[in-house]
Amino acid sequence: NLISNALKFSRPDIPSIIIITSRIVKGKKIDNEKLSPEKNYCHITVKDNGNGIPQQVVEKIFQPFFTTKPTGQGTGLGLSLSYEIIKAHGGDIKVDTKEGEYTEFHIALPVP
Repeated sequence: NLISNALKFSRPDIPSIIIITSRIVKGKKIDNEKLSPEKNYCHITVKDNGNGIPQQVVEKIFQPFFTTKPTGQGTGLGLSLSYEIIKAHGGDIKVDTKEGEYTEFHIALPVP
């Protein structure tokens, strides 16, 4: 979902770039107060150079049925399902974005 959204909301004036990284780190190394500081996590980032997310909707993007698309063109379930799957595995997801420049998702999944 994160990759398909990055492509859907890409900027027409520049080539789309999507960067995905992953590494194993302690929770204290990730900027997320919901994580256990001493537990190991797989920290995955997905960053694009697309349109970014307007600040007025950032807080709503993980809510079920929230969409910025016209009626009938999106269910608003993609990010909410991603959020629920990550939570069900004991992880968390956060977003960092700047409108007109980029969006970067930070996913943390516990490592057994």
